[in-house]
Amino acid sequence: MADERIIRDFQTVLKLPGGGKFAARVDEKLALALETIAGMAEEGGKATLTLTFDFTQAQERVDIKGTVKLKLPEEKGFPPYTVFAADGGLSLEHPRQFDMFGGPRVVGATG
Repeated sequence: MADERIIRDFQTVLKLPGGGKFAARVDEKLALALETIAGMAEEGGKATLTLTFDFTQAQERVDIKGTVKLKLPEEKGFPPYTVFAADGGLSLEHPRQFDMFGGPRVVGATG
């Protein structure tokens, strides 16, 4: 007859750290991962959920520390927009280009 107090299955170990709070955190991270990649259906996305259990034995006692990490896909950025440094700020006009949209300019008086 097997001793029912002996734990040898993952589902039980998953519930031990934090008195069940660890398993709840895993559920939260899983939901976030699925929600995130579902919003990326067209371009595709990948999320990685990593569970780590550290088992530390000290004489007859075994401590179990669980950690959960979630790596979400990076958000797609916006395309770059070029501006130019000018007078300690930013300018939309290239400093060596003519102002093609400012209208005609008086070049100089002719005599």
